Amino acid sequence: QVQFVESGGGLVQPGGSLRLSCSASRTIFSISAMGWYPQAPGKQRELVAIIGRASRTNYADSVKGRFTISRDNAKNTVYLQMNSLKPEDTAVYYCNPNPPYSDYNNWGQGIQVTVSS
Repeated sequence: QVQFVESGGGLVQPGGSLRLSCSASRTIFSISAMGWYPQAPGKQRELVAIIGRASRTNYADSVKGRFTISRDNAKNTVYLQMNSLKPEDTAVYYCNPNPPYSDYNNWGQGIQVTVSS
């Protein structure tokens, strides 16, 4: 299976922006869809953004208009541009194919995003 490494998180004030990156261990061209899955404290991981091989995108209502997912198959990387961040966006963000790997041991470490003043 492809391994993923997330980066780009941090602490940001409400209304701020962050750009997350997800680097894959090998080509993602053959993966039909990739997604970002934040996990807030005490909650399940949820899919908030998805991008298909032809870069068709879809978003959860909670992030629509604020987040933008993109992919660069040549760099084996998926991005998540997050604007107008809210405290409720605070979570550990993971990237994974969609449908995702069923075994969390095969996921990356994730990256912490904290939105706080």
